[in-house]
Amino acid sequence: MGMTVVEKILARAAGLPSVKVGDVVEPKVDLAMSHENAALVINQFQEVFEGTGLAPKIWDPSRIAIIFDHRVPAESPKTATNQKKIREFVAAHGITKFHDVRGDVGGICHQILPEYGYVRPGFVVVGTDSHTTSHGALGAFSFGIGATEMASVWSLGIAVNIEVPATIKVVVKGEFPPMVGPKDLILHLIGKLTAQGANYKVLEFHGETIRKMSTSGRIAICNMSVEAGATSGIVPGDEETVRYLREEAGVTEAIPCTTPDADATYCQTVEIDVSTLVPQIACPHMVDHVKPVDAVAGTKVQQIVIGSCTNGRLDDLEIAAGILRGKKVAEGTRMLVFPASSKIFAKALDRGIVHDLMKAGAVVMNSGCGPCLGVHEGALGDHEVALSTTNRNFKGRMGNPTGEVYLCSPAVAAASAITGAITDPRTMN
Repeated sequence: MGMTVVEKILARAAGLPSVKVGDVVEPKVDLAMSHENAALVINQFQEVFEGTGLAPKIWDPSRIAIIFDHRVPAESPKTATNQKKIREFVAAHGITKFHDVRGDVGGICHQILPEYGYVRPGFVVVGTDSHTTSHGALGAFSFGIGATEMASVWSLGIAVNIEVPATIKVVVKGEFPPMVGPKDLILHLIGKLTAQGANYKVLEFHGETIRKMSTSGRIAICNMSVEAGATSGIVPGDEETVRYLREEAGVTEAIPCTTPDADATYCQTVEIDVSTLVPQIACPHMVDHVKPVDAVAGTKVQQIVIGSCTNGRLDDLEIAAGILRGKKVAEGTRMLVFPASSKIFAKALDRGIVHDLMKAGAVVMNSGCGPCLGVHEGALGDHEVALSTTNRNFKGRMGNPTGEVYLCSPAVAAASAITGAITDPRTMN
């Protein structure tokens, strides 16, 4: 019987000829990622060695990546002290894939990993962040784990007790209409499956639309696969994967791609034709509370956020700038823009995108995750409404439990910034 992409990856990593759904395996990890929560992992890691008489030793420092992104620059003495602790640990253990608070190599972890070629097709990638699913965009089996599990990975180099998940095949066809894109696709899919519809399963993306989709778009759909409950989202590696890693990440080594067998078994197949898709909005307070933009058009918003690991890449910023160019953000509406990495920020500067956004009235911030989870830069006031290109809208997500968060694409966000209310970008001149 044939295997899905994830089954093939797990079989290779576990040293087995094949695996099937429900098997429990212990795959070797190709890359282990943490951000500021590495401070928690360090505590757990050191406990592993207590009483053994052995000095704490990481199995392979070259396979660990640590990126500061959630609270950058540090917003409190506690955060600053934790970051100091991590810096000292990184230096002591020879971890080279470390991205500090810097204007040249900084960024959000889920952008840094692909951008620097740390992720490859066929890899097993684990991260202490639920949106580690992002890296399935490059054909890796990538999923989130807790601090204790990560401490075990740091010690042993394997992920313990991993149950082989079932896979849902998502087949996407058709051409996106104007002002509709990957973010609308994934919001539509989450609304269709519901927030628990893919629990403990993998979403494997196929179809002509996916083959034509940029890596940026693939990252967006894999990033939000977890919002349907999925363990991971994955796009089998192809020509676009190789192109991105060669041209954008500078990878020179061979890039073999893992693809599913023709007779692979799927627990469900979902088909979507994007040619009839309209801009989608996830309404408070659940990501699967999805409606077409017309259903909520006119809702007043006090804050617009464009950025994050979901929609902070260069094409996202270009879309927003194109809509805002020559126009102004509405009075009474704040617009915050967070490029996903320093490299993206620099390219946006070179192309005049940052100038266009700022001239329209947007505040362009350093790369980081702060407003997305409501801990830094951009919290909501009481009873305020935000429209955001980020990935979650749970109550209190942007730092205030009385606030409301709607999720959308960069096109919807930019159009709405001009009017001060949720607006269909297809209606803008």
